[in-house]
Amino acid sequence: MSVLQARDIAKSLGGTDIIRGLTLAAESGEFISVVGPSGCGKTTLLTCLAGLRRVDSGAVLFEGKELSEPPEGMSLIFQDYSRSLLPWMSAESNIMLPLRAKGISKTEARSRAREALDAVGLSGRGKVYPRQLSGGMQQRVAIARALAYRPALLLMDEPFAALDAQTRMDLEDL
Repeated sequence: MSVLQARDIAKSLGGTDIIRGLTLAAESGEFISVVGPSGCGKTTLLTCLAGLRRVDSGAVLFEGKELSEPPEGMSLIFQDYSRSLLPWMSAESNIMLPLRAKGISKTEARSRAREALDAVGLSGRGKVYPRQLSGGMQQRVAIARALAYRPALLLMDEPFAALDAQTRMDLEDL
């Protein structure tokens, strides 16, 4: 069974068809890339696949269940990372938030947050706030949050756009 399926989905925004008749299936361990020019609907597609935006017709299924909201077991790294981090929370707390909401103990959530910060090259930065980090560092916190969640499916919307070439290569390997 596919981890993620889109069955003949359609989505319009402001009277303009953004997605029409799209069908796809993503299997476990598979990488799928969506490529297109700015403004063609890539982010709209990802937010529909993540259950953040309802499709006008068709169906999106995650692990065989039709989505009506974001499912547990899926993470989305947003293109606009600065708007996905809560400014009043430290980097570590931003990473821990979805883990605690999932019912993971504070001790385990903190351990996962630190492990994820280490993995993205931000060891020792857990107590700082987003405003104290560069754009690339904020993006790495957003990536660390998704990794710490340990999702069955990871959706990424241009996650490396704010990163320098070396960090981008390191995170692509990760």
